[in-house]
Amino acid sequence: MSNRQKMADEELQEWARRLEAQAPQDVLVNAVENYAASLILAASFGAEDVVLIDMLHKLAPTIPVFYLDTNIHFAETYDTRDKLQVRYGTTFIQVQPQLSLAEQAEKHGEKLWEREPNLCCEIRKVEPLKRVLSNYQAWITGIRREQSPTRANTKKVEWDEKFNLVKFNPLADWTEAQVWEYIHAHDVPYNPLHDRNYPSIGCRVCTRAVLPGQDPRSGRWAGFEKTECGLHK
Repeated sequence: MSNRQKMADEELQEWARRLEAQAPQDVLVNAVENYAASLILAASFGAEDVVLIDMLHKLAPTIPVFYLDTNIHFAETYDTRDKLQVRYGTTFIQVQPQLSLAEQAEKHGEKLWEREPNLCCEIRKVEPLKRVLSNYQAWITGIRREQSPTRANTKKVEWDEKFNLVKFNPLADWTEAQVWEYIHAHDVPYNPLHDRNYPSIGCRVCTRAVLPGQDPRSGRWAGFEKTECGLHK
């Protein structure tokens, strides 16, 4: 496949079928073997992402990891980033929006996230992601099928129509229990907000704790009919 050319649907579907029964580490090996020079892992430092950081470091420590720094993450998220960088002896790529918070407020008004969360996500997440992914042929994410109905049909490898590259989802078929079993078994640093009823962690201004039994993503953009920031279809 040429630099930004879409892989044939049949070929990609067959690849997805082969990977379906394979472990996350095997999916990562496939990703590295096929795209080593143009592969990157996306991390928001949630539970799934720290698992993938640990796995990828053991398999191919030179593959870069990036995070979207919206400038309004929880302090605990930044602390988790720092602990992971020390643990793995690396520096993650910081990708920032083109507008600072002050510039965003000047252009769109204060606290845009309270009025137009989709536009805020577009500015602070989607555009920066589009910018960084334009330099790669494939990316790795931590999304899982059981996280939400919008992710239920996620394949372990698929074509990302929105960003025009191959997308690997090694944990697609994992349960939340499997994620935490791995974290504890390998003593992986994780965001302490998970222990305070934050199963899904985004920006501090748009994320709240959830009650037991609630949808894990109900703490994101509470009060809006919104469950995704626009990074994943």
